Amino acid sequence: MDGIEVPKYFLCPISLQIMKDPVTATTGITYDRESIEQWLLTYKNTSCPVTQQPLPPESDLTPNHTLRRLIQSWCTENASLGVDRIPTPKPSLDKSHFFKLIKQLQQPGSNIKALQKLDFLAAKNERNRKFMVETGVPKALLSFIVNCFEEISNQGLAEALRVLVFIRIPLAEAKIFLQEYNDQIIKSLIWVLGCEFKPQVMVKSHAVLALKTMIQAASSGFLERLEPPFFEMITGVLKQTTTVSQQGMNAALHALLIACPWGRNRLMMVESGAVSALIELELGIQEKRTTELILGILFHLCCCADGRAEFLSHKGGLAVVTKRIMKVSPTADDRAVFILSLISKFVATNPGLEEMVEVGTVTKLCMLLQVDSTAPYLKSKAMGILRSHTDEWRKFPCIDKTFHKVY
Repeated sequence: MDGIEVPKYFLCPISLQIMKDPVTATTGITYDRESIEQWLLTYKNTSCPVTQQPLPPESDLTPNHTLRRLIQSWCTENASLGVDRIPTPKPSLDKSHFFKLIKQLQQPGSNIKALQKLDFLAAKNERNRKFMVETGVPKALLSFIVNCFEEISNQGLAEALRVLVFIRIPLAEAKIFLQEYNDQIIKSLIWVLGCEFKPQVMVKSHAVLALKTMIQAASSGFLERLEPPFFEMITGVLKQTTTVSQQGMNAALHALLIACPWGRNRLMMVESGAVSALIELELGIQEKRTTELILGILFHLCCCADGRAEFLSHKGGLAVVTKRIMKVSPTADDRAVFILSLISKFVATNPGLEEMVEVGTVTKLCMLLQVDSTAPYLKSKAMGILRSHTDEWRKFPCIDKTFHKVY
């Protein structure tokens, strides 16, 4: 097509490419359907790209058949010059199509085919995903997963979970589902994490992402009633890093962090081996968001005696938390210093205090005090840690000179 002058009104104002399916917005400007739907639905813009007038996502987009025919005619006339013909677009799906698929999903003889169609349509464009949410597909898929759990059948689970991740379960809908099904969906997703799939990483990652959304939507009363299998399975995910993606790992950590405020949950996490699993994970994976989540959970677990004991019994606990200070983010600094504060209050043994010197905890806290950008409250917390054991730490010959400068 080099050297061919394309009529300007054939080009989409967004993509600057020849329009394949021209549609006219309520502002009177014509765009290619794929580009304007992506602008409105994927990028969540609410104004016309050309006129800047309000253009809500639910605005009608009217097919411009006249312009499409002109474009097709022009492409045909210039085919010998290398211009590809524009095929007539298929009619867009409406909500009734997804209502039919939901009915098929509820029928044993047609549910797998319905899942495959939903999977294909969800991956196709944001418009389909929007219609799926509006017609109740998330609830239908969650119900399907619960049925699979009750019937001990994993057929169709991979597709159902993939579609849920594509369309993202709205929190409002997740809350309603939890009210109707109580903890069955949590038990179902935990069961999925214990099943074998091919490909395993994708399916289990999608299951953890769905689980995180449900935990986010859960009420305080619901979170207080979580049972040991939930924490045991999530901890198992943290220990087997090859079974989920990085996104899935962060989702698992997020789910634990949400459950942390309740003392009963913290005890169950400690009993499931979460403290050791978190430290090992941080030693092996260095990613900002992962580190922030791990330190956040460790802070909560160190609020209880058993959690502190587990933390101190791991040879890498103090070392990895100390190392992350001033290396990751202000959020990580906050959580790391608060962990060290909790530990320092209850470390009464000489070996524990000696370890804080050997791994550089004392030196790192002194350095934190000398950094101008450190938040005042964090400096105060660091100073409190240093003062709590000043007499003991002064006895160590290897103590850094900066410690003495602080005083």
